[in-house]
Amino acid sequence: MSLPGSPLRDLRSACLAAGLLALLVYLNAIPNQFAYDDIHIIVQNQAIHSLETLPRALVEPYWPIAHGRELGLWRPVTTALLGIQHVAGGGSPLLFHVVNVLGHVAATVLTVLLLAELMPISAALVGGLVFAVHPVHVEAVANVIGLSEIVSTVALLAACLLHVRSGPSSGWGASLAIGGLYLLGFGAKESGVTLPGLLFLLDAARGRLALGDVPSYLRARWRLYAVLLVVAVSLLGARVWILGSLASAYAPLGAHILEEVPRIWTLGEVWLHYVRLWVFPLDLSADYSPNVIPISWSWGLDNGVGAALALAILAVALLAWRKPEMGPNRETARAAAFGVVWFMIAISPTSNTLFLSGVLLAERTFYLPSVGLAAATGWLVLRLVRERPRAGWTLLLVILLASSARTWTRNPTWYDGGRMFTRLVGDVPHSGRSQWVLGDQFMLAGDRSAGLRSYRAAISLLGTSYQLVTEIARSLIDHGYYEGAERLLEFAIADDPEFATAYRLYSASRAEQGDAVGTEAWARRALERQRPGEDPARHHLLAWALAAQGRMEEAAAERAIGEVTGRAVFWQGYAYEAYVLRFAGDPAAAAAKLDTAWLAARSDAARSALDSVRVSEFGLQSLLETGPTVPSDPPGS
Repeated sequence: MSLPGSPLRDLRSACLAAGLLALLVYLNAIPNQFAYDDIHIIVQNQAIHSLETLPRALVEPYWPIAHGRELGLWRPVTTALLGIQHVAGGGSPLLFHVVNVLGHVAATVLTVLLLAELMPISAALVGGLVFAVHPVHVEAVANVIGLSEIVSTVALLAACLLHVRSGPSSGWGASLAIGGLYLLGFGAKESGVTLPGLLFLLDAARGRLALGDVPSYLRARWRLYAVLLVVAVSLLGARVWILGSLASAYAPLGAHILEEVPRIWTLGEVWLHYVRLWVFPLDLSADYSPNVIPISWSWGLDNGVGAALALAILAVALLAWRKPEMGPNRETARAAAFGVVWFMIAISPTSNTLFLSGVLLAERTFYLPSVGLAAATGWLVLRLVRERPRAGWTLLLVILLASSARTWTRNPTWYDGGRMFTRLVGDVPHSGRSQWVLGDQFMLAGDRSAGLRSYRAAISLLGTSYQLVTEIARSLIDHGYYEGAERLLEFAIADDPEFATAYRLYSASRAEQGDAVGTEAWARRALERQRPGEDPARHHLLAWALAAQGRMEEAAAERAIGEVTGRAVFWQGYAYEAYVLRFAGDPAAAAAKLDTAWLAARSDAARSALDSVRVSEFGLQSLLETGPTVPSDPPGS
């Protein structure tokens, strides 16, 4: 076997160099734990913790929380991979991080291989090296749930590489293989839907397609696009069936006003951040919600500069597109145009241009789009090297060293939730999300007054966003602030009366206060707005509420539905069992169940409501001062 040659001329060496660098700069991400959204999607998601329950999770929303359907995300491929890793690694974060880093290595190597089909190997190498170390990728690689970005990108890059190597006409074999990769990429992340556009761009970049050439082009490629259409329609249909819609039901956090005002004013500033994050990624953040990127109501300096810069880049790209077509060992300015158009296509699902996507900007969403920017960067650096070798190589060395250092120092930010939240507040203390996170931390630490102040600050910055107010209301209920929680839930219901989450939480608030009639009313309103089996907790609460009103047959029916779809641990469930036992003539067992319910109660108000039931309905002694005896079936057993 021959030894590898210079990575500037030998493709195998170029792939090895770029892949090795991608591995080295993320070695210190491997010891990371679970952080931020990892907790909800992996740690607390019992459905993916065993192979028996995993199949069910594949037909549920990606977010396993009460308002997961409203968030508009369904990623069965990512969910499956996370579940398999959890089972294989025993829930340890180590395997997750190893897989992410190796996935990044694979994406880097595929970037080099694809770019080598479009430009000289030296330019492809530069593009791959920049992709490997760019700090904007840290959120995707160092945070476990960034797996969705990595898997989708790897699948789409593999499909693109297969496409450019399959010749000018698509046969069934290549078309079906690309369709399979499309299924993986789109199933891992919604942005994978853009593959057909990227494939067309690759064909256009390597030739000169005029309008009159489209019929002959489609005759050569009809098998490919037919397969892609079948895959897309199937996944979109499944998405509607599972989520109830194609796109996210929520506007970006705190930016629901963009549904009513021209969003171009705000997007102008977002575009400015796109350029900054690629060219000078020193300041990174896990949050770009309003007040980090302000909602603009008119043209100003920042959004005007962003819009002008975007138009200038498009104009330069249009001129560059007129240069000779791209191909192996061809050095052409069309590479710059290719990079810009690739970025535009790949970023479109999350750009808020055609529809609101749920975030104004997130660094993890740069992962696939940055392949195009890496291509443009590779061509620019190579051109500078051709004209001024010393300056070109010096610039490349500075870019790689500075980017590697920034990536290395950024990786530990995602070590765990505590470190990530501390860094978030340090990076953008003025953001609404930072104040929201601070509020949660203060409440957990027992500093209720500071927690309430932070929650008020978050709402003043982000407004009464449905997601925000329902999550704050959930926290307030957990800590016994029922009146404030219900006031927030009324805002949420007024804004989005068709969503079930606020009704669910309102029923929980009423239940925690021992209001059986109110619990029944709000639980029924929640059940009217959700799919069967989506929220077993509501059936359990409804069973308790009906039993407390003496309607035992109705209560038993609701309890049976809840038991089929899942069981939740809360005091009302044990109180229901106490009513059943009393009805069956076993007061001693009923009293024991009430003791268990007391231990499961989460707040003083809940224990007070339960104590009232013990004394007035069951004729038992008050526990407000003495507490219960240890029951035989503690909560959760």
